[in-house]
Amino acid sequence: MLRRNEAVNWAFAPLNLCIYLQIAIAKPEEEKQSEKETERGKEMGWIGDTVDSIKSIQIRQLLTQAVSLGMIVTSALIIWKALVCITGSESPVVVVLSGSMEPGFKRGDILFLHMSKDPIRSGEIVVFNVDGREIPIVHRVIKVHEREDSGEVDVLTKGDNNNGDDRLLYAQGQQWLHRHHIMGRAVGFLPYVGWVTIIMTEKPIIKYILIGALGLLVITSKD
Repeated sequence: MLRRNEAVNWAFAPLNLCIYLQIAIAKPEEEKQSEKETERGKEMGWIGDTVDSIKSIQIRQLLTQAVSLGMIVTSALIIWKALVCITGSESPVVVVLSGSMEPGFKRGDILFLHMSKDPIRSGEIVVFNVDGREIPIVHRVIKVHEREDSGEVDVLTKGDNNNGDDRLLYAQGQQWLHRHHIMGRAVGFLPYVGWVTIIMTEKPIIKYILIGALGLLVITSKD
């Protein structure tokens, strides 16, 4: 019986050897595949971490540049309000939009205004608002009228390049400008600098393009 069992065992020996070899060969392949998957997982994890890091940096830079843009706008508003307080004029800087004051002031010139408590005199160049009109007007005072009841001075204006006075421009039935209509006296000017404002006013698309370009430049700047 022992010999027969030994014969049977020896008969299955080649088969057992083949199975052992297949298992021995399969294990290194499985280990290699597992290592590859592990390495691939590490690479994907590194790529994901890198992408997250880049996104975090970009968001941080975007927020920083947005804050910088907000500070620039805020600074401009603060400067403008300071000029309003210093000059006493609600609009310290205006642009000449027509040729009614030529040859003294041409279209596109920038005027600097100042408004004091001193009475307005004939011959002064003033910027004034008219009821019903949004755009202020730059003209010269040609006549002064003092009220008997209050002593306040009203004025009549005219463009140097116009034939008649401005009563046709005033509100219906208005003959004189009162002090609350006057925005300020012209105390200085810069020639042609205001053409940028005129172009942006007449062609709004250019204004939007410039604002967008400046905003994009500030946001994308790395400095």
